[in-house]
Amino acid sequence: MNASISSSSQLIARMKEQTHLLFPGVIVSIMVAVAAKFLSEHYATPAMLLALLLGIAVSFLSEDGKAVAGIGFSARTLLRLGVALLGVRISVDLMAGLGLELILLVVAGVLATIAFGFAFGRFFGHKWRFSFLTAGSVAICGASAAMAIIAILPKDERSEERLIFTVMGVTVLSTIAMIAYPVLVNWLDLSELQGGVFLGGTIHDVAQVVGAGFSISEFTGDTATLVKLIRVAMLAPYRSGRIFVDPQLRRTARRRETPTDPADVCGRVSGACGTEFFPPHSNGSGRFSQPILALAAADRHCCCW
Repeated sequence: MNASISSSSQLIARMKEQTHLLFPGVIVSIMVAVAAKFLSEHYATPAMLLALLLGIAVSFLSEDGKAVAGIGFSARTLLRLGVALLGVRISVDLMAGLGLELILLVVAGVLATIAFGFAFGRFFGHKWRFSFLTAGSVAICGASAAMAIIAILPKDERSEERLIFTVMGVTVLSTIAMIAYPVLVNWLDLSELQGGVFLGGTIHDVAQVVGAGFSISEFTGDTATLVKLIRVAMLAPYRSGRIFVDPQLRRTARRRETPTDPADVCGRVSGACGTEFFPPHSNGSGRFSQPILALAAADRHCCCW
């Protein structure tokens, strides 16, 4: 009895300590999100774009001080929550609206990017490990894919070097794409559907796809997110496909096998499947997903900048 009371009090003490640590940064994040939402409603500007700009303006808070831990928490945990809530909004109707041709086009684009990555790597004399890592991360979901892919590759003295190069490369290029591609979509006068497919099929990181898509329109943001989730779903078969690249792994595949899907992939897929139980226009997820995503996007770019 005394042991149970002691463990409970220790748990409460840890929770209070953690709350005290995260509170300043989370409050800053909420203020940025509320300000972005307020400005978007009064000046007819996308909330996601305003959140990114405000996040850049207060980026110094993520470098030093009491808000660092809370901003990091918002950029990681709240970001995943926002993506999951956004996935609930994606309905079968929206997926059917893409059409089989567009879905196959997205899959073909991923396969073509992977093939180009291997050809490019061979042309410059790189071995299959580097090509497998970079092609998969560029084609599927950037830094998240790189972390998932490197976990199942045989380790050598250059494994960490390859990972750092890949993560830095896709992060920088994806950030540039998030800023430049919405301008390109408007310049090319693409429709909302075409813009969503273009953004979701080309930008690496999920949060940056959301930021770019919703900076144009809600429909473009939903379409871009769905296209991105289709790309993310290809991570599992791609990881399994390493056995065809290096025949020597066939003998040790079972011993080295690691879980196929990273946790965030499960969250995104389950979020999308949740529409069967929560129709997108009949629940509150639509109201909550964008503010949370705006909050997390602002924090993410606080950290990046």
